Amino acid sequence: MRNMLRVSVSFFLVSAACLTANAAEIKILAGDLPPMMNADGTGREAEIIKTTLERCGHTVKFEVQPFTRHWASFKDGAGDAVTTIPPGLPLPGTPTSQYIAYQNGVAFLASRPQPFETLVDLNGNSVVAFKGAAEIIPGFGDASKGFSEYREMADQITQNKLVFGGRAAAAVGDGMIFAEYSRQLQESRETLPFDPNQPVRFNALFEPSPYVMQFRDPAHAADFDRCFKEAEADGTIAKINKAWVDKYRDTLGSSYLNY
Repeated sequence: MRNMLRVSVSFFLVSAACLTANAAEIKILAGDLPPMMNADGTGREAEIIKTTLERCGHTVKFEVQPFTRHWASFKDGAGDAVTTIPPGLPLPGTPTSQYIAYQNGVAFLASRPQPFETLVDLNGNSVVAFKGAAEIIPGFGDASKGFSEYREMADQITQNKLVFGGRAAAAVGDGMIFAEYSRQLQESRETLPFDPNQPVRFNALFEPSPYVMQFRDPAHAADFDRCFKEAEADGTIAKINKAWVDKYRDTLGSSYLNY
């Protein structure tokens, strides 16, 4: 019995030592996409990543850059990992399984006499979208040919300003991101030439967009997948998602990822 106890204790100590030895501070390049990833390293996506890697014994240091620039920085050799990668995007390293989905759709003023219920309804209208939307959202690039005007911009708060100011009929992108920038405009002390408190509607016209991470070290990618599955199985991931989506329920309604 004593021998068995010694073996058990020894195994525990060896396992703990291995976990400590393998623990790492992982520098992660992330796109500036509030409230998914805020400049201070908080947000829905940030919380999922941090919670997952900490479960594996790792610590996380985020470096937040403009969206898509963080991909280029990682490709050029910066960071240990990079977030929000469309599956199949050619980047160095080892991809993970899907860990998050964004819900792209169309946001517009609720006062419009004819709401945008389908993609076809956008024909003949001025539309703005996030940088790379035509390539990332399946079928959207072809649909954009029917718009009276179409622009993509990295600074997504500008999309909200154009919609609130009546200079664009709709903004295409993730509903949570549009809702967060609306909140920022409502709390801004800046004198605005429009009312940012105008009611807005969001319709999820597209299938959810899945994203993966990319790690330079394949062992870190394997850790992430393993610990994410554990966090998903015990309800931790669903709890994080629901808590963040509920903050923007007034704009998102019930069409955002069924949360």
